[in-house]
Amino acid sequence: MRSITLALAASTALLSFGTGAALADAHSSLEGTLRISSDMSNPAPRAVMEGLAAEFDEMHPNLDVELTIVDREAWKTQIRNALSANPPDVVNWYAANRMRPYVDAGLFMDISDLWAEPEFEAMASTRGAMTIDGAQYGVPYTYYQWGVYYREDIFDELGLTEPTTWEEEKANCQAILDSGRKCYTIGTKFLWTAGGWFDYINARTHGYDFHMELARGEVPWTDDRVRQTFANWRELIDMGAYIDDHQNYSWQEALPFMLNGEATSYLMGNFAVAAMRDGGLTDDQLDFYQFVKINPDVDYAEDAPTDTFHIASGAQNVDAAKEFLRFVTSPDVQTRINAGDALGQLPVNANSSVDDDEFLQQGFEMLSSNAQGGIMQFFDRDLDAEMASIAMEGLQEFMVFPDNLDDILARLEDARQRIYE
Repeated sequence: MRSITLALAASTALLSFGTGAALADAHSSLEGTLRISSDMSNPAPRAVMEGLAAEFDEMHPNLDVELTIVDREAWKTQIRNALSANPPDVVNWYAANRMRPYVDAGLFMDISDLWAEPEFEAMASTRGAMTIDGAQYGVPYTYYQWGVYYREDIFDELGLTEPTTWEEEKANCQAILDSGRKCYTIGTKFLWTAGGWFDYINARTHGYDFHMELARGEVPWTDDRVRQTFANWRELIDMGAYIDDHQNYSWQEALPFMLNGEATSYLMGNFAVAAMRDGGLTDDQLDFYQFVKINPDVDYAEDAPTDTFHIASGAQNVDAAKEFLRFVTSPDVQTRINAGDALGQLPVNANSSVDDDEFLQQGFEMLSSNAQGGIMQFFDRDLDAEMASIAMEGLQEFMVFPDNLDDILARLEDARQRIYE
């Protein structure tokens, strides 16, 4: 195996992916150098990335893979310059509106031809997140689900079942409140958690397309449809569904309310499961359900922040770059890199398999069957960064002072016109 150039390591710490040598003859036509710049700098992702590069290098005898790993935070400020002058062939980034600036600037290559291949049908649920103006500009390699994690033992005590409609959600919540508990814990001190609630209530009220139009600045915040979203949200607020003083807690600081049974549910990403287990909840006490339907006429859309690979528009080895994207999204590779001892998240290929973990299994089934509804990237990824910051302040304010809605929406609309128009 030829050498792989690593920017931040003197030696290569390989994840065991197998050799792939049996495929070498079939891929001998690839030659030259494939240059990859990756922000997978934390220990587990770094091992995954180094393993991918090594395996792909070994599969292709006439190809040299050069991997440069850049600090994840530093990459956010370096990527534009990296793509502009002597760019690498393949880079890491994020889906949906986070990739739009680089698509609009002509820095990411249109790879719609890859997405037209039959094998990519297995990733249909993520296609929308990789699409701008009808074309696809990258591939996903990992994501994770959001949903409602709840105290199954308390539901059982109160005779409640998992809701599927907004009316059932509110009825459950009232029974929980009547028992002396809060329905939902949440910590909005750092704002972004309120964005998750808006994502779901807005998408469940009006659908994925409308939600993304709002995220792109194409819909006024004073639109009556946006007001309807807030009206639905206010039904829970007026019930007293959320823990008190949530603006004083981080998401971690809000966990004890669920751990000790003062609140029964948490709308959160799957990364919180480890903290819940560490806090003493067993899998017999904890369960998960998909955020309920509000408008029965719209398809489910899910928050599933997605990490991606892209080909630079100035790539020198396009054939090898496209083959690498096929490789990294293949069912077997997806299974291995997203396993619990690797990324510990969900494969994007519906033909992959996941670890024998209750919540990963539920998330994989939910997201893999979501071809029609669409995948959201979460509020602060889908919106322009400045708009997201201003809007999340408004969302938190609304949760605490819902009577301020008119002032909040006026401020957000002023910001939208300044930022997008």
